[in-house]
Amino acid sequence: MCKCNHPLPGQDDEQGAPWIRFSAPLVRPAAPTIGGGPRIPTPRRIVSHPEDPGERRRDALSHRLLRGGTEPDPRFTLANERTFLAWIRTSLAFLAGGIAIEAFTGDLFDLPVRKFLVIVLLLLGMLLSAGAAVRWLNVERSMRHRAPLPLPLIAPLVAVGGAIASGVLVVVVLTR
Repeated sequence: MCKCNHPLPGQDDEQGAPWIRFSAPLVRPAAPTIGGGPRIPTPRRIVSHPEDPGERRRDALSHRLLRGGTEPDPRFTLANERTFLAWIRTSLAFLAGGIAIEAFTGDLFDLPVRKFLVIVLLLLGMLLSAGAAVRWLNVERSMRHRAPLPLPLIAPLVAVGGAIASGVLVVVVLTR
């Protein structure tokens, strides 16, 4: 028996009937009888522990990072994760762009211009990946506490960084 006095998986209650978990609360299957005769044994089923899944404990790190609250709908948590991954893909694109400029444009740009572009793109990629992690955590906390979602502060970062890199490229192309 568990602490809440329910039989554990594979155990029977006092009358010998197994407990089965349906979408409704725990129920004991009705014992079919033939013509009011003796009870026909029901087949044995292995069932999960009847505790509520919402009561499961998270590890200490998750609890400290998420700061309590109630578990949100999994669809919203998964959407938050997809958004996080989209920001990560964008940061990888900035990192790849910085590496590509350094590796393949040695004869196209002057050294100071090339270094400036590479540093802007690499820093933007690093800040964007860190910002994506912070945003994921803040949105997850907001959903758990039913609070308004935070503003996306990394979107202006991408816009400003992209504008700086584009501006430098326009100046280089016009002065060639």
